[in-house]
Order: sequence, then C-alpha cells, then structure tokens
Amino acid sequence: MQKFRADLHIHTVLSPCADLEMTPRNIVEKAREAGLQIIGITDHNSTKNALVIKDLAKTEDIYVLTGVEITTKEEVHCLAFFEETEQLQTFQDYLEENINKIPNPNGHFGYQPVIDADENVLEMVSYFLTTALKKGISEIQRKVYELNGIFIPAHVTRPMNGILAQLGFIPDDLKFDALGITSKASGDDVRKKNGLSKEITLVYNSDAHYPEHIGRNYSVFNLQELNFEEIRMAFKRQNKRFVEER
Repeated sequence: MQKFRADLHIHTVLSPCADLEMTPRNIVEKAREAGLQIIGITDHNSTKNALVIKDLAKTEDIYVLTGVEITTKEEVHCLAFFEETEQLQTFQDYLEENINKIPNPNGHFGYQPVIDADENVLEMVSYFLTTALKKGISEIQRKVYELNGIFIPAHVTRPMNGILAQLGFIPDDLKFDALGITSKASGDDVRKKNGLSKEITLVYNSDAHYPEHIGRNYSVFNLQELNFEEIRMAFKRQNKRFVEER
C-alpha cells in the first residue's frame, strides 16, 4: 500500500465567499507546497472551475477529485465527486435546474467568476451560488449515486450547515461514503461526542477559502494506486484500503 495526503474540500474563486487569490494555478501551487497528492475541488453549487484545476494539477502529479459542495433544501452542506466529465456535467445541469436562483447583481454577495488556466474570466455566474437547492439531502444523495459519484456530508460537527446541526441526527436510510471533518479533533472524540459508529469513515479536510488554508487539515489515504475507485474503496475500507484515523 502507498500513502497519499489528501484535502478534499477546497473552494476556488468561483465560490462567492472565497478569496480572489483562489485561482486554479494558485490552488495547484499551494497544494504542491502543502505536500498534497489528492485534492477535491468543491465550490458552492457549481462544478465549473473543477476541470481546469484537474488539467493543471497533472503537471504536479496531484490527483483531483472534481466535485461540488451542495447546499440541500435543509441547508446541509454535502460534498459530491464524479470521475467522468460527462457525469460532472450531468450533475452541473441538475444543480442549475434545482437551485433557487437569487440574483447576485454586480457581485453583491461576492464575485463568482468561471476562469481558465490563464485567469481569463469566461463567465460571471449571475445568481448567488451558496443558496439552497430545491431538493432534500436524500434525493440529492440518490442522484449522486445514480451518476456513480462519491457522497460526503461536509463538516458535520460544525454548528452551522453540518448535518448534525441542521437535522439533529443522521437519517438511518441516508447512504454516504464518509463524513467530512474540518476540526482537528481526534476520531475518538468526534465519535463519542456525536454518537457516530466506528464503521463510519471520517475524512479530515480544510474547507479552504484562502490559499494559505489549503492542506491545513488533511487525511492520509492508504491505496494500492491512485485513482477514483481506489479512493472509494478506502472510504468503504475494502481490500485493505482505508483512511487513517487520528
């Protein structure tokens, strides 16, 4: 097995709450400096800056999970990742069809640029990206799995937008691959405080909105090789693949 350092919750300049320095090239450079081999690109309710980072990161041998941070109808934040460009685009269409489109005139809530590798602005998203979708968490999870994606409720221990804060519990019928943790608390502490089963994989991420935050919190994946299915197996603890617990 090989060890890979991963930070799977990183925002780009497309997220209205992210720093304007979170450009594709800066993200890749900071990930390299932080010693990351896997990163997840997770802008709020949009996948549109993910692929450019995936292409740039290849030169640094950094594997990019292309995805999104979804705000569900219940105001729960969840991460979703897709292996294929077609799956990513299909989910982007789903997001655009189901988000409540609150106007964002002149970047009132923050600028939301889609940019290329040279930082040229290709599009300014005109509606506020962090608003909730019209779909609930279970329906969104089913859509992610229909597209063979990975689904992770984000920063579950936070007092805002985490599943435990918003719902007060994790529904018994909700399927997911792992739970995201942004604190640096030990796995034992997180489980005891929140009544989480030892069977659930915890994945530590930074939720970086600023370049200097990339990799400040990370997980270590034990994989045979570096690809999407190996990462999925690690979440499920299959075939000796796993995510190390603190």
